[in-house]
Amino acid sequence: MLDTSPLSAAVERFADRLRAAPQSRLTRGAAAEALELARELAVRAQRLEDPRGAAPARRMPDAGVFVVGDQVAVAGQDLAEALRALKEGDSTKAPSEMLDEAVALVEQAEVRAMR
Repeated sequence: MLDTSPLSAAVERFADRLRAAPQSRLTRGAAAEALELARELAVRAQRLEDPRGAAPARRMPDAGVFVVGDQVAVAGQDLAEALRALKEGDSTKAPSEMLDEAVALVEQAEVRAMR
């Protein structure tokens, strides 16, 4: 089973920073950046859970600036769980490569959102 703790740690760190951020920072772009990340993480998890695309795609809603930290946390944990459940050969990419990409995505979004 793949160790997804690096993704979980990165997601929780960013989510905590968003939850603690003042409204002014959130409305200046941090919330939009976080929502974009949450949506991307959710899409990646959905693709892993349903590689044939049989189920209709679900889009993370814009629930407001004060919940984006929770949205990032939920989407990140969903992706971590989907990566843990993945078996070698289930995808064209190695699970560890997908994990590294996801961690980089979270870290880059955090830098952009919190500058």
